[in-house]
Amino acid sequence: MGRWQPDARGRLAKAALELYAEHGYEQTTVAEIAKRAGLTERTFFRHYADKREVLFSGAADLEALIVRTVADAPRSAAPLDALAAGLDSVAEVFTDQREHARRRHAVITAHAELQERELIKLASMASALADTLRGRGVAEPTASLAAEAGVAVFKVAFERWIAPGEERPMQQLIRESLTELKAVASGA
Repeated sequence: MGRWQPDARGRLAKAALELYAEHGYEQTTVAEIAKRAGLTERTFFRHYADKREVLFSGAADLEALIVRTVADAPRSAAPLDALAAGLDSVAEVFTDQREHARRRHAVITAHAELQERELIKLASMASALADTLRGRGVAEPTASLAAEAGVAVFKVAFERWIAPGEERPMQQLIRESLTELKAVASGA
């Protein structure tokens, strides 16, 4: 086996996504993922707690990025503008990742257990963003409402971005979704 080839983590993630698409998430085993990646099961478990985590391993990094960007936004920025800066930083991570995101999303939407994990990830992000906004001096319930709205903007923009035939950059879709949210909120 090619255990010593570089990027074991990336190879495992790629192999897992391929196998989930080919055989289904529930039918795919860790042994099959490791074999496809040219690695051992032991190596798999050095990188991932279980086969589900292959799909969610970047969630903490994504959350940390958006939180850091919102925290670093100019103090004069309105809550939604600070969130927009955070969402823009997240959009940059997804550059050149559309096909991967489409395949990942297809696997997740096919399984209730994975959908639940995705919702937990989004709820964690909203909670962290609300904490960050409160740390910026935004009072309640504004902080929580803005954070939830920011996550909703991300979710809507992401789903538009991965739609078949969609080619616009995620950042543009985030900005359009944010503009639509502001229009709804203002009653326009």
